[in-house]
Amino acid sequence: MYKRTEINFHNQVEYWMGVGALNEAASLLDRYANIYVLVDENTAKDCLPILQDKWPRIKDATVIDIVSGEDNKTLLTVDNIWFQLTRFQADRHSLLINLGGGVITDMGGFAAAAFKRGMKFVHVPTTLLAQVDAAIGGKTGVDFSGFKNHIGFFKDPEAVVIDPVFLQTLDERQWRSGLAEVMKYGLIMDEDLWRLIVDQPLENFSPAVFEEMIVRSVENKIKIVTEDSQETGMRKILNFGHTLGHALETFYLNTANPITHGEAVAAGMICESWISHKLTGLDFKSLAQIEGVINRFFARLNFTQEHIRGLLNLTRQDKKARDGKIRYSLLEKVGNSVFDVEVDDQLAEESLRYYIQKTNWTIDETVQN
Repeated sequence: MYKRTEINFHNQVEYWMGVGALNEAASLLDRYANIYVLVDENTAKDCLPILQDKWPRIKDATVIDIVSGEDNKTLLTVDNIWFQLTRFQADRHSLLINLGGGVITDMGGFAAAAFKRGMKFVHVPTTLLAQVDAAIGGKTGVDFSGFKNHIGFFKDPEAVVIDPVFLQTLDERQWRSGLAEVMKYGLIMDEDLWRLIVDQPLENFSPAVFEEMIVRSVENKIKIVTEDSQETGMRKILNFGHTLGHALETFYLNTANPITHGEAVAAGMICESWISHKLTGLDFKSLAQIEGVINRFFARLNFTQEHIRGLLNLTRQDKKARDGKIRYSLLEKVGNSVFDVEVDDQLAEESLRYYIQKTNWTIDETVQN
């Protein structure tokens, strides 16, 4: 399936998605005399050759290398990107192609948007998570002082090119990480997408099913960010699972065993589904089903009650916090969500304790009748 979508925020952003998207979008490069490609050691090895094959002009582009990983998503790395752009005489009319996952698209967008007060950039996301979430909607940024995406701003790319050819380069852990964001779209706004995930395990997903999930997820996010580009209203529903999820991701980033964004969000969705059951009307059968599906794809995290106070302290840096109060996006039912729900520390703590209990609902028990 190949699908091209053009939408408008404050300026025009082109979205090319599906099999063959790289071929169809090759003409994008005709607009630019000087092209730079941002990669890490993984995308340099696995993805850059694919891009060079599909877009031959990339063979003559200047490649900027950075080190992969969330722990390198810092102002220090951005300084290195700016240094290399300056060294190779990039200007405001040059193009930066961000080839990689969410770290590359977030940080590359931030670097380009600030460089000489604005350099054009295009995202070519190579992970499932980046294709369905991070590359869409104009959020850029870096981590700061241990807090995720603490520094950044909204800046739209010229285009986003989403081709599933890159997904062949992923290991299973990265596939699963991206699946958490796909699950999120199903839970907050697309019950049919959620059902698609419930009905078959990961190992039986065909390429056609994966592509359908990608396209539906992308279309869901485009719909939301078109209506609310600056996250002042409806866009906040995309944060379901992320308030506690980001706290967990930050916590584990400072340990010997960091977790992926998707693993953190999966745990966050269990906790925040429990809060939804307590506050916004999510029925218990749906809560049990959500937990059962997530348990099928994600192992439980091993934090303990001793860590809960620290996790709650991390939520105070959440970007949705206002006047010292933490605001969550929660579920009313599968496929329908609400935002700006105030949740006190006691309820958040109880949700984390609920998660620690490891109540492992099975799919068979929760999807019948």
